[in-house]
Amino acid sequence: EVQLVESGGGLVQPGGSLRLSCAASGFSFSTYGMSWVRQAPGKGLEWVSGIYSTGAGKNYIDSVKGRFTISRDNAKNTLYLQMNSLNPADTAVYYCLRGFPNYDHWGQGTQVTVSS
Repeated sequence: EVQLVESGGGLVQPGGSLRLSCAASGFSFSTYGMSWVRQAPGKGLEWVSGIYSTGAGKNYIDSVKGRFTISRDNAKNTLYLQMNSLNPADTAVYYCLRGFPNYDHWGQGTQVTVSS
């Protein structure tokens, strides 16, 4: 059974940082691209970032370029999203997804709230 478990969300002040993690199990993690998407309150899903299976290729939505960094540790079956210079517009539930650019399985999400 494919499982994706996100962690690392929380409340942070504007300008702060958080690192999200996604622990994957039930599939061969190192052979899949992975993605992060988010859903802000009252809004639709927004793709944030993706990384290819080897970690060599990465992509980001324009609004997070230079602030967010996606990475992965295939030995630990874990996906990361380092988020710096956070602002209130980044407030959302962040989901880890299997696949990039296309994706299927989702995690349960982790809440990120940026507020003073």
